[in-house]
Amino acid sequence: MEHIVFYSLSSVALISALGVVLMRNVLHCALMLGLSLMAVAGLFGSLGADFLFAGQIVVYVTGVAVLVLFVVMLAGRESELNSPQTNDKWPLALVIGAITFGGFWRFFGAYADTYATTDAEPTTRGIGILLLSDYALPFELISLILIAALIGAIHFSRVEESQ
Repeated sequence: MEHIVFYSLSSVALISALGVVLMRNVLHCALMLGLSLMAVAGLFGSLGADFLFAGQIVVYVTGVAVLVLFVVMLAGRESELNSPQTNDKWPLALVIGAITFGGFWRFFGAYADTYATTDAEPTTRGIGILLLSDYALPFELISLILIAALIGAIHFSRVEESQ
């Protein structure tokens, strides 16, 4: 059953990632990106990485929803949502992709018969304990840096009215 779930989620992730690249409508690309990221979150969940599963959904999938919202709000006309494909370097990209795929296939082929010997265990409790004890100060400092970056982005993106 685990193999069926893994291959199903992997195929959904790969097909929707291909849809991101091949579709011309920006909204459809963003929805395919959300589907691909959701399938990757499902892969994390099936592998027992519960923290990565939750982080993938909270950070990336909801980020795609905000991206779709911004595209709808900022693209005022229907013509702006359909962008023509202007890249004519696809044969070179195909060759580079094939070489990369071949390298990955050769590298990971040595581990094809390797299986996990134990069941996956939840990791959320251990990470939570570390974030609230040993890494509490760096965690809070990162939040302050992110707030400062957000305030700076708001400040620099304001349009000043001419008087």
